[in-house]
Amino acid sequence: MTQRWKPSVTVAAVIEQQGRFLLVEEHTPEGLRLNNPAGHLDPSESPAQGCSREVLEETAYAFTPTFLVGLYLSRFQRQRADALEDVTYLRFAYAGTLGAFDAGRTLDTGIERTVWLTADELRNSQDRHRSPLVLRCMEDYLRGQRYPLELVYADDSLWQPQKML
Repeated sequence: MTQRWKPSVTVAAVIEQQGRFLLVEEHTPEGLRLNNPAGHLDPSESPAQGCSREVLEETAYAFTPTFLVGLYLSRFQRQRADALEDVTYLRFAYAGTLGAFDAGRTLDTGIERTVWLTADELRNSQDRHRSPLVLRCMEDYLRGQRYPLELVYADDSLWQPQKML
């Protein structure tokens, strides 16, 4: 029997203010890269809740998603010491309202700093992006792609799992 394919579910925020986009510069196995504030979905949280949490952890800003920009799949392969690692991500990208900044908050492990870039600066730095989704999410946002938060339904069982008999 073959192993079941399980993409990693991630959440990301496209945050724009006055023509600039909030990104993080983070340490990765491929070196220092630019990414949207993003990360893995945790148990017992909806994608929108996970997105708020990740923005706070990686940027020290409160964030409230107001719409879904899109759902994205990406795949890459990375050479590990003993084997080729095959990674697939399913990304929920949100945009919304940036809230208060917590100057005393320590950024998540691996985050070097936050940066604000224009769309053109982001386009011109593709060689430093964590994945092609960084640019794609911004371009979809700029094209006006917006979906209601209700598009992603989180059943109550997410917080109180039903026991199967």
